[in-house]
Amino acid sequence: MNSATTITKVKAKVHGRRGALPYLRIEPSTGWVGIKLSELWAYRELLYFLIWRDVKVRYKQTVLGASWAVIQPLFTMLVFSLFFGKLAKMPSDGIPYPIFSFTALVPWTFFAQGLGQTTGSIVGSANLITKVYFPRLVIPIASVLSGLVDFMIAFGVLIVMMLYYGILPTINTLWLPLFLLLALVTSLGVGLWLSVLNVEYRDVRYVLPFIIQFWMFATPIAYPSSLLSEPWRTVYGLNPMVGVVEGFRWALLGANTAPGPTIAVSALAALSILVGGAFYFRRMEKKFADLV
Repeated sequence: MNSATTITKVKAKVHGRRGALPYLRIEPSTGWVGIKLSELWAYRELLYFLIWRDVKVRYKQTVLGASWAVIQPLFTMLVFSLFFGKLAKMPSDGIPYPIFSFTALVPWTFFAQGLGQTTGSIVGSANLITKVYFPRLVIPIASVLSGLVDFMIAFGVLIVMMLYYGILPTINTLWLPLFLLLALVTSLGVGLWLSVLNVEYRDVRYVLPFIIQFWMFATPIAYPSSLLSEPWRTVYGLNPMVGVVEGFRWALLGANTAPGPTIAVSALAALSILVGGAFYFRRMEKKFADLV
């Protein structure tokens, strides 16, 4: 069964009867097609159940359970604090290095885990795709949104660390949902591109860890973006996670990275990646059932 993306209402004439009987014809799309957000809304209950499924599968038969949401960024913070903070004496804009790096690692972990889950989501849902029709975009969206549970747990630890270092939230904290949305858009946008490529070329799953590792060091997590001068600092914003990380530090720690050209460039780059990825995904989804 092909991944049908077009449903057409047709009236069929039945001989010997007055009038016509309506029925639905499901057929594959051709060329570029719209994203059809209204169709995603119609399947919102399916989206909810897929999110809940991903959350349960993530911690099924694990000893530490949801603690893994904290362990990964926490241990990475300890490593960064030792090698970059103590040994390399990396500047941290006057902020204690542990909280400086952990504030960046919380949204970064959300992005990286969402990207990993999204990339393999279509292949992992092969049994579902080949049996019933539904908008395939629901699958990668659910993979990213399920990571919000882990983010909230890690964010709670971040608040505790802020209080330990005597850093109190300010009115700037109200910007956090926008920066989190930017991380979500980036993760989903890149994930849509890679999920399609992963269906056709299974090598993507082997390349993905290298992409994430390179991307992490290309993002100001272990170091501040203030090391760059203008205009290179604004150009650096073409990496959407630069805007996310610097936005979190400004909103929570009072760093000198208020929303400006860098974050604006990051937002435009993330939106472009998402829109392009969504249209590419919709164009190629008719092949999914035949390839997975």
